[in-house]
Amino acid sequence: MVDSYANSDDAAVAIAGARAGADVVRAMYGRRLSRIDKGAGDFATTADVEAEKAILGVIRAARPDDAILGEEGGQQGAAEAVRQWLVDPLCGTLNYAVGNMLVAVNVALRDGAAAVADPFSGEVFFTDGKAAWVRHDGADDALLTPTPASRLVDVNLDPPFPSAPEFRAVDLLAHPGFIDYFRPRVVSTTLALAWVAAGKRAAYVTDGGNLSESVHFAAGIAVCRAAGCVVTGIDGAPIGEAGRGLVAAADDETHGLLMSMMRRCR
Repeated sequence: MVDSYANSDDAAVAIAGARAGADVVRAMYGRRLSRIDKGAGDFATTADVEAEKAILGVIRAARPDDAILGEEGGQQGAAEAVRQWLVDPLCGTLNYAVGNMLVAVNVALRDGAAAVADPFSGEVFFTDGKAAWVRHDGADDALLTPTPASRLVDVNLDPPFPSAPEFRAVDLLAHPGFIDYFRPRVVSTTLALAWVAAGKRAAYVTDGGNLSESVHFAAGIAVCRAAGCVVTGIDGAPIGEAGRGLVAAADDETHGLLMSMMRRCR
């Protein structure tokens, strides 16, 4: 099965990798899993490690010369390689460990194709770097169409908070205009980014540094951009080496409203 992707395009490799990881995550759900302490209250489980192995197996078979940065295994190949895959095998480990199914599997080629798999819905949100679609087993691919209609906004409250005290995501939740217009959600997984691209969320907000090359965020950012979402840092600047955090919005109006509210929180 893995070898069949050796001559496939990058989007097919990303999808295959994300699905391979999702299969492991789904199969191991509900088991008593060993935990690997990462410090500061963070940890990985056996499912994280095994899912990453499955993803790397797909990528290595299809693209043996590419570098890979994995959440669990670290850097493999040259960090400065032109082609580097960013892999987060289980985004939402805390959710998963307590029996919550809100998790994602993220696979992205830097500046290229990417896929975000939901292990429990069976959906795979993906991009070839130009457009974005969602695939479900047995159904045709559907083009992703962002919309702010739900007014649901996911706000990531996980530490660290590098922009505090100038900006704290929790302050946005207390902004009266935010509550009047939007409805806050906290799912603690970057699956929420794919939901913005798919029209299931109006926006997503998180603090942080340069998230464009983060194993956690790269796939979701790529899908959002390809779907036509507005993607910037929390200061409105393009995300990148000088960027801070992330705002992904379904359209310009939603992005503008959020930026206005965030400025008033400072």
